[in-house]
Amino acid sequence: MAACRHCCSCLRLRPPGDGPLRLPRRGWALTQLQVRALWSNTGSRAVAVDLDNRKLEISSGKLARFADGCAVVQSGDTAVMVTAVSKTKPSPSQFMPLVVDYRQKAAAAGRIPTNYLRREIGSSDKEILTSRIIDRSIRPLFPAGYFYDTQILCNLLAVDGVNEPDVLAINGASVALSLSDIPWNGPIVMLEASAENILQQDFCHAIKVGVKYTQQIIQGIQQLVKEVGVTKRIPQKLFTPSPEIVKHAHKLAMEKLYAVFTDHEHDKISRDEAINKIRLETEEQLKEKFAEVDPYEIIESFNVVAKEVFRSIILNEYKRCDGRDLTSLRNINCEIDMFKTLHGSALFQRGQTQVLCTVTFDSLESSLKSDRIITAINGIKDKNFMLHYEFPPYATNEIGKVTGVNRRELGHGALAEKALYPVIPRDFPFTIRVTSEVLESNGSSSMASACGGSLALMDAGVPISSAVAGVAVGLVTKNNNEKGEIEDYRLLTDILGIEDYNGDMDFKIAGTNKGITALQADIKLPGIPIKIVMEAIQQASVAKKEILQIMNKTISKPRASRKENGPVVETVQVPLSKRAKFVGPGGYHLKKLQAETGVTISQVDEETFSVFAPTPTAMHEARDFITKICQDDQEQQLEFGAVYTATITEIRDSGVMVKLYPNMTAVLLHNTQLDQRKIKHPTALGLEVGQEIQVKYFGRDPADGRMRLSRKVLQSPATTVVRTLNERNSIVMGEPISQSSSNSSQ
Repeated sequence: MAACRHCCSCLRLRPPGDGPLRLPRRGWALTQLQVRALWSNTGSRAVAVDLDNRKLEISSGKLARFADGCAVVQSGDTAVMVTAVSKTKPSPSQFMPLVVDYRQKAAAAGRIPTNYLRREIGSSDKEILTSRIIDRSIRPLFPAGYFYDTQILCNLLAVDGVNEPDVLAINGASVALSLSDIPWNGPIVMLEASAENILQQDFCHAIKVGVKYTQQIIQGIQQLVKEVGVTKRIPQKLFTPSPEIVKHAHKLAMEKLYAVFTDHEHDKISRDEAINKIRLETEEQLKEKFAEVDPYEIIESFNVVAKEVFRSIILNEYKRCDGRDLTSLRNINCEIDMFKTLHGSALFQRGQTQVLCTVTFDSLESSLKSDRIITAINGIKDKNFMLHYEFPPYATNEIGKVTGVNRRELGHGALAEKALYPVIPRDFPFTIRVTSEVLESNGSSSMASACGGSLALMDAGVPISSAVAGVAVGLVTKNNNEKGEIEDYRLLTDILGIEDYNGDMDFKIAGTNKGITALQADIKLPGIPIKIVMEAIQQASVAKKEILQIMNKTISKPRASRKENGPVVETVQVPLSKRAKFVGPGGYHLKKLQAETGVTISQVDEETFSVFAPTPTAMHEARDFITKICQDDQEQQLEFGAVYTATITEIRDSGVMVKLYPNMTAVLLHNTQLDQRKIKHPTALGLEVGQEIQVKYFGRDPADGRMRLSRKVLQSPATTVVRTLNERNSIVMGEPISQSSSNSSQ
């Protein structure tokens, strides 16, 4: 994986000479300086791959040797260890039971976790998202029907804050599986990107640069595999239906399925019900004829036939099950300003995918804090824009538990957030939260979230630099069974859920009219030619501009101002002389202000405070409150060096609290300023609450703004002090000190 100036991207591609899906060979030859094999006396082996000005070191054989496969991948001072273990007995599950866990460790950054137990607890969003990327990368390369529990663990060993550990983890998973005896058709890498709204040609160039360097990494991995001498295990059983059962299922169901898939009147629910009816009838007939076979073979035989019929219609007739041609969009409807009390809202409907997006503003204090490893290295980084995605079960006519966010929801929300982030103004005075609630789903709800989120942001008056739209492009291929190469293919714009399920790729791309902001490719084949990737980007870009034109009919630019019921931010200038009064004893005034009005106050600098109010009414109340507590007309009349009568309001161990006038905040007159004599408590002087005393005013302390008063400067010096001063003066003048003068002074 190679980083470029605009984005990071990597592409899951098969290495040259090892399978049907490949890139042109030029640019793949490596020199001895690019890949160097290294051996040690401990039995570990390593290769070093030179990637322009970076070096990627891959080693194995030293750590975690009980695992089926283990690799340590290092770039700079960042290192990740990845292990791969797969059971030799099949799982009862009728799917590939693969678990990928990427774990960050505070120790890798030289820190101790700050939670109560001082240890890593749970998984962060960053860890979950990285695990999902690795899972999507490696899953399609296991043999069909390989239902054996498999676990990939990625352990962050060290991090330098420069080289990205998630990139190393993907490469590490590829190496660990390649060096193990687990059946796996790699090595690879993955295609996923975020970009600062770059031009399409620059984005395509970035992918090509990334592919160039990933091929060098693949060559290095292959060299290491060759040196180790890997032999793959033969699974006890691959859970695939026999050709005989598939052939019979084809006879029973092909015509019925064809009729359903070419009936354009069906929607998602009716089509699913029709297919399920055919499924039950076909499975019943197959069970009668093949009574001895595993039930899974019966079920999977029907799935194979349904997928074959669905794909053949697209490949041969250039038609889709809903009647569209290959590049047409579904009908799109947009609405904004759904509910008046919201800061911003929009409803985006594309076919049977419906998403409600809302925008909420809050104070900058409520911004999201950065990932814990980034925090450990570089300190806390605030994130004042976030998008949260929800996918309730009713969106697909199902029943399920409504719990916390799951991995799928987190991943889809993160993709939509990446799509919108580049157009958000960096100096916006609020934290922005976009929520995306999927109300109906029939394909690409994450890209619908990007569209709906863009509309809601403009409705809220956020001055985004440009509108954003997203679309998913699918792929259906026809393979040469002998060579395994792609003979023919069709790219599908704006795919349905069933086209995603029966297709070979879910290629999501988002951006503005100008360029691209996010991309994610879920490729279900062992790999695809880069030619198809470039065509998919072009087809998606055309569709994206068409979607933006439709969105612009609803709202073409952000509102000139935020809505009247929205939050307000103001700054308050508080001179140092009034800061103590503004804050109050122990922050009493600020706490009372926030409790009574609902505002949030944060200090910007010594004399500036930022006031966030959720509504204009709250700001008005806060403004009145602040004016009242800071009202101090009498202080303007105080004269430096003048003597005033102060009233004692409280007796403390350290001194007395006094007021010079009724609406003044009481200030402390310390014991050291009460009397010329040293006292430990004010009661030693007989002082009481309510008593009036004379004090001298010396202005405000320039450091903390507190009023400076003194009582002792108004008292006559003690006689012993006067005597001492007289004696000292006599010595200086050279005059003798007589006993009489000494007595008289006493």
